[in-house]
Amino acid sequence: MRRLLRIVRTITLLAVFAVIVVLAVLTFNTERQGSRQLQVAASPKIPIDAQAAAQRLAEAVRFRTISSYDDPEQNADAFAALKAHIETSFPTFHAAAKQEVIAGHSLLYTWPGSDPATKPIALLAHQDVVPIAPGTEADWSEPPFAGHIKDGFIWGRGAWDDKGNLYAMLEAADALAKAGFTPTRTIYFGFGHDEEVGGTRGAKAIAASLAARNVRLDFVLDEGLLISEGGIKGLAKPAALIGVGEKGYATLVLTAKATPGHSSMPPHDTAIGMMSAALAKLEADKLPMRIDGVVGEMFATLAPEMSGFNRVALSNLWLFKPLLLREFEKTGPTEAMVRTTTALTIFNAGDKDNVLPGVASATVNFRLLPGDTQASVIDHVTRTVANDRIAVATVASNTEPPPVTSTASAPYQLMSRTIREIFPDAVVTPGLMIGGTDSRHYVGVADNVFRFSPLRATNEDLKRFHGTNERLSVDSYADMIRFYRRLLEASAS
Repeated sequence: MRRLLRIVRTITLLAVFAVIVVLAVLTFNTERQGSRQLQVAASPKIPIDAQAAAQRLAEAVRFRTISSYDDPEQNADAFAALKAHIETSFPTFHAAAKQEVIAGHSLLYTWPGSDPATKPIALLAHQDVVPIAPGTEADWSEPPFAGHIKDGFIWGRGAWDDKGNLYAMLEAADALAKAGFTPTRTIYFGFGHDEEVGGTRGAKAIAASLAARNVRLDFVLDEGLLISEGGIKGLAKPAALIGVGEKGYATLVLTAKATPGHSSMPPHDTAIGMMSAALAKLEADKLPMRIDGVVGEMFATLAPEMSGFNRVALSNLWLFKPLLLREFEKTGPTEAMVRTTTALTIFNAGDKDNVLPGVASATVNFRLLPGDTQASVIDHVTRTVANDRIAVATVASNTEPPPVTSTASAPYQLMSRTIREIFPDAVVTPGLMIGGTDSRHYVGVADNVFRFSPLRATNEDLKRFHGTNERLSVDSYADMIRFYRRLLEASAS
């Protein structure tokens, strides 16, 4: 009995000791992580005629520049009208920069620098917008293409995505040109016209044109992640996320073939049955979640700025990673940050209720984390489906995840410093862009690629992105202009 008591006491002491050690490690890891934020002084607020700038953007919203994958010339008149509006709205910039029309409707501007030996940079945006979802027109508080300014907001499709960025860049450049600013390094502005349908005609052609001239860019900045207000649990301050990485895009077409016949005599294996089973397996057996690379660095950057358990958890992923992954798995947006996602998007089979089809096909879209490839996804699909009667094919628009830009690079530090100057209350962190942008077409001509829109947004605002009641705050738009002006001054002088 005494021996048993001694064993129990020993186990208890060891358990207490283990708990103390774990708590000590947790505390040490939490406290040793210092802030990674650059300490810079806030930039004085440059006076801007916000109402006049808002009016120009509102006018741009009225041009229905909806792009089409199938018809390159759809809405050609709208794109021509937008081009004319840009030219008349920013005459001083147009006098300083050379304009070229690429691939019909895309615009490339070259603002020559005084030192040709210095690597140039490029600011990117797109002119096109997505259509209004049929049947939702009446749900808009203001007509989607009316370009109204009301209650402190510019309303309409494209105000946010992406004419806001485009016009803010031009407002900044025009103001600098009026002030007599001449950049040391050449600045390019690339405004594609088909980003919403892949950018293969516009941005890709602009990048190819630069490559043909042997242009090598120090960095490009495109639309992307935002300044999230209240969107990150445990973080009291806004988070300015710079997209240093972007997920790849892989669409696979699965095709199952079987013997067609009469529905009164169905065989054991039918095309629809095999395809349904395959898709069910793919949804059930997803690619694994990972916290590494960009997302891992984002957590390490945010951890010292947090409070309470969230700071402890992000500072000690060795212990809390399984718990965090379970939390991330609960919603689509958070799960997409840590997993190559599987989305079943198209299913085609049959055309008559009493005929067994001979073919069933399905389209599955994957958004690839950096580190995954189209080949690794195909291997996953083949192993998961485990049916050699189902063929797997790729599509031409697939792209691998682009290279991740280093946060140690001088351009990243410049971007971070500029954000802190214009938005001093924000915590700057690297982030992963889960959607696609035109910037992926510039990977071959740029050393560094960033995806960031200098726009404050709440979780409620995010619902307006590609949705109903898209709008942009007039005050936020003024800050966007200030950001681009400061970035141009700091990077091109």
